[in-house]
Amino acid sequence: MSALKKIPRLVVAATQSGCGKTTLTCGILAALKKRGLAAQAYKIGPDYIDPGYLTQASGRPAHNLDTWLMDEAAMARLFAENSSQADLAVVEGVMGLYDGGRGGVSSTAEIAKKLRAPVALVIDCKSMGDSAAALALGFREYDRGVDLCGVILNRLGSDAHRDMIAKAMERLGIPVLGALKRDERLAVSERHLGLLPAEENETHGFDALVECVERSVDLDALLKIAAGAPNLEFSSRPAAPAAERRAVIGVARDKAFSFYYPESLAELERAGARLVFFSPLNDERLPDADGLIFGGGFPEMFAARLAANGAMKSELAAAARLGMPIYAECGGYMYLTRSLTDFDGREFAMAGLIPAACRMNPRLQTVGYVEATALRDSVLCPAGTVARGHEFHFSSAQPDAGTEADAAWRFVKKRAGASYAAGYASANVLASYLHLHFAGNPQLARNFVDVCERFARRK
Repeated sequence: MSALKKIPRLVVAATQSGCGKTTLTCGILAALKKRGLAAQAYKIGPDYIDPGYLTQASGRPAHNLDTWLMDEAAMARLFAENSSQADLAVVEGVMGLYDGGRGGVSSTAEIAKKLRAPVALVIDCKSMGDSAAALALGFREYDRGVDLCGVILNRLGSDAHRDMIAKAMERLGIPVLGALKRDERLAVSERHLGLLPAEENETHGFDALVECVERSVDLDALLKIAAGAPNLEFSSRPAAPAAERRAVIGVARDKAFSFYYPESLAELERAGARLVFFSPLNDERLPDADGLIFGGGFPEMFAARLAANGAMKSELAAAARLGMPIYAECGGYMYLTRSLTDFDGREFAMAGLIPAACRMNPRLQTVGYVEATALRDSVLCPAGTVARGHEFHFSSAQPDAGTEADAAWRFVKKRAGASYAAGYASANVLASYLHLHFAGNPQLARNFVDVCERFARRK
């Protein structure tokens, strides 16, 4: 059933990666929260780290919007349902405004048009004068279907620098919605996959950022623009009765394993799972559960501690021997292998459930969307099932000799078309570098809860 909904909304985009759009979006969210407004945050594309900061800034779980990981109807529903209790929605874009997968799939521009949302374009103005206006003009004219409502000038050197660019924008009829000078206090630490995760950045605060945004961004103009967005049509889903709790699923969540889409966890709950969280870093015992999930994260940064927690590894080995369903993605996959060699060449013993060894590499191994076809029956799906996901990792996994036939999936890269076998599957363990979003693959969530329920009955 379709429904129309009034949702004030704004997309914060940029000309390219590294313009400061995450920092600015966080500042806008935190400043709105300070005003007493409930702003629901979203991040376009497959990203776990930026949403952590958006969540901290807004005080509400941030969600991902993506037209590869889920279909358009599911994306619009996710957007509308999670915005329903908020005063407005603020969406952070991905990379540059028009960048995305092959053919522009899941670009900021594509999703802004599908959501009929106005766009504020962030421009890094360092070492640039009137050329910033030419850049903005090009972005506006490239696709007139995008409602580019104005620009936010970032990393300005002086008031004179700001005035020069503002006058050039005025000649083109492009509103300047904010103008921020360079400020080293606003920098966020980085590591090999991007920003340092919010869960680890204990010294990060938003006070200086809010002060800067309140002084330099026209929040009232942004609110007026957001309020002017047209009603959004989406396919509503009927209110369902509370799901019968059919199985308990333990979810590894700590500084080493923090990459989870909130809506993926919600899909497991809708399917009848009760989720309990545990820490492979700090806990010696597994929770009383009927299945386990290990998400992505940074096990390489905590390899020594993970290796030293022998009690947890023993618990995990015992659970696997009993046939407990276990599903792992990326960092979780690395943890379940025999060993992990870090960036410095130090080798650490991991859980040993998978006959393979992982090694960190100095360069990114792969990033992007993939189509995955199941090569074997597994705890998620029968052989032949096709799912959409993404990869992003510096590590590589080398299967032990003679175990190549245990590969779980055949991946086909969306952009390049490369095809290769990947991951590992046994009767009760499925693990690979594939990141899935269960909002786009709800049947897989139901399948996993089903196998966990059957295990619960057997035990």
